[in-house]
Amino acid sequence: GLILSAVACDQHLHTPRDFFLLHLSLTDLGCICTTVPKAMHNSLWATTTISYTGCASQAFFFALFISTEFSLLTIMCYDRYVAICKPLHYGTLLGSRACAHMAAAAWASGFLNALLHTANTFSLPLCQGNALGQFFCEIPHILKLSCSHSGYLREIGLILFSACLWFDCFIFIVFSYVQIFRAVLRIPSEQGRHKAFSTCLPHLVVVSLFISTAIFSGLKPPSISSPSLDLALSVLYSVVPPALNPLIYSLRNQELRDAIRKMITGCFSGTLKFLCSGV
Repeated sequence: GLILSAVACDQHLHTPRDFFLLHLSLTDLGCICTTVPKAMHNSLWATTTISYTGCASQAFFFALFISTEFSLLTIMCYDRYVAICKPLHYGTLLGSRACAHMAAAAWASGFLNALLHTANTFSLPLCQGNALGQFFCEIPHILKLSCSHSGYLREIGLILFSACLWFDCFIFIVFSYVQIFRAVLRIPSEQGRHKAFSTCLPHLVVVSLFISTAIFSGLKPPSISSPSLDLALSVLYSVVPPALNPLIYSLRNQELRDAIRKMITGCFSGTLKFLCSGV
């Protein structure tokens, strides 16, 4: 919330990097709000139930935010690539219209992906109970309860198609970072190399954690599958990256830290003046 407010209100943060960071913060907030509040409610009230409509909504919004987040991480990788490898073309390749189009494409692709997966999954009949061994409605776990062979194959096809797109994004990220590191190593100044690495490595850490846990969760062999392992993996790719993203990106962004500090100080001063005037 602080990042969203700072980027929206501070004119100095109206850059392509911060524009995409704003959208990434929205997806992080969406991921957390989709899964964690219901899990906390169930824990506090000692219940494990969720309505069918609530489960479908949770699965849709989680797929929407997680798909959009991966697209945005890919776009932010492209932003770093252009900034370091093609700095003279940065304003042309990442103008305001191009950034808006890329952000819109990320959200549109996430919406379409979520709609297809959710519509197909919740059209399948469930004949193996209605208990999920998970703290939120995750599509792969819902598929295990289905007994429709044709619908199951359709969903597997959709998952493979999405996996191919994600793999293409992953290849693009790897290729971009190879080019980035080659360009950074050619920088003669050690201070310049350190600054370039400090802006890229946090992004690489977030992407690696997100991709590795999501892929392992989806492709792990059944022989090593267990409820506790499934739960740990789901937390690692659905809760940990959205929780760490704001910290990683804000701690490495001096302008963002200054804007947040100024905003908090201004709000505190305004509240203090209001209270003093009331007294």
